[in-house]
Amino acid sequence: MKLAGLKSIENAHEDSVWATVWVPPTTTRPALLLTGSLDETVKLWKIDELDLVSTNAGHCLGVVSVAAHPSGVIAASAALDSFVRVFDVDTNATIATLEAPPSEVWQMQFNPMGTALAVAGGGTASVKIWDTAEWKIKQTLTIPRQEGVKPQTDKTASKKFVLSVAWSPDGRRLTCGSMDGTLSVFDTERGKFLHHLEGHSMPVRSLVYSPVDPRVLFTGSDDSHIHIYDAEGKDLLGSMSGHKSWVLSVDASPDGQAIVTGSSDNTVKLWDLKMRQAVQTMSNHQAPVWGVAFLNPGGASEGIRVASVSDDKSVSLYNYT
Repeated sequence: MKLAGLKSIENAHEDSVWATVWVPPTTTRPALLLTGSLDETVKLWKIDELDLVSTNAGHCLGVVSVAAHPSGVIAASAALDSFVRVFDVDTNATIATLEAPPSEVWQMQFNPMGTALAVAGGGTASVKIWDTAEWKIKQTLTIPRQEGVKPQTDKTASKKFVLSVAWSPDGRRLTCGSMDGTLSVFDTERGKFLHHLEGHSMPVRSLVYSPVDPRVLFTGSDDSHIHIYDAEGKDLLGSMSGHKSWVLSVDASPDGQAIVTGSSDNTVKLWDLKMRQAVQTMSNHQAPVWGVAFLNPGGASEGIRVASVSDDKSVSLYNYT
């Protein structure tokens, strides 16, 4: 397995690029790359040449997260203005504006069925689940206090600040990552907290389930480690290290054989999950890499695409084989 650099766009945005996601293809157009930046815009790019399709304004502050609906028809962007903007990918028409108090909107992801949008709730120590039919909150999944831990004061509550979310491929589980390194697993059908996963000692900014095994979860943390968990059995299956600094982003290959990570050491790494080690390091970025994303096969004419975005304002595209 390897990554081959295809193209990089310098100054793709006017400020740091903190978020990226692939928008699935529709019957009328191929997949697109969606990027969100501190310049308050969201941009859509063509898959092969990284030609700019559109620039979408609509936020008053920087964009911290983007999410694509599985249909490829709609997408969402979350910003430091605490608004989530849901929009039509092809027309940029606003479909819904979801409002939250300050610092309560971070990473977000649509569930595989497209019926719900999970939003990491920051300082609320919870995840909000929005119904995509009516755009109303249908569940609030709150992280309970761990046994043997003192009652939360303002100081300890801030450690449960929720940064990241991931749905399992069957949509039955949702896991969120917090500032203190704990992971919380929920049963979304019953709206019930199941258990914590432990092992990280610093913020977990990114996590993703294996696309081929709904039990397996990959996490990236500021402790510079990537962990592999059995999210059902609560077991830490493995830990991988190689980045020299925070792991800011992680995504899994469609075949479940590899993961790719972005780090504040300015690199993108490809990891072989059988060998449990990094097999390639890409050093084309000049600043922290906040987002990495695999495109599912079928979206590109040849091979599987990977994208990365960085504080250096650039967007890079790779081929994965």
